[in-house]
Amino acid sequence: MTALLPVTLSAAAAAAVLNIWLSIRIGAIRRAAGISIGDGGSEPLERRMRAQANFVENTPFVLALIAAVELAGAGGQWLQYVAAVYFLGRIAHGFGMDGGSMQIGRMIGTLVTMLTLLGLAVVAALVAAGVM
Repeated sequence: MTALLPVTLSAAAAAAVLNIWLSIRIGAIRRAAGISIGDGGSEPLERRMRAQANFVENTPFVLALIAAVELAGAGGQWLQYVAAVYFLGRIAHGFGMDGGSMQIGRMIGTLVTMLTLLGLAVVAALVAAGVM
């Protein structure tokens, strides 16, 4: 049996795993600092909470665009690479939000996210216009 929307399914699975990883990173700081609700004034906790929130803010749009492009039959092998690069960017962003020497990851992750959203939006608009 061939899976319907294999890129979308794989991307959604990757998103779930990445969201769990981001949650675990938050939980580690919560346990260490003894903070159960809110950020307790902890900047490291606030940074990790924002990393997850930013992921949750952007990923549904990426998944919806991937699904729409794939449903329209305009996806190809390139679509799986776009999804993979997006998730690598989100991992870099997660580490980058910790600050320090990894801070470049935040910039890389942000840039990859914006380019992914823009690129997929352009493809979706072209598909809708019948150009692709």
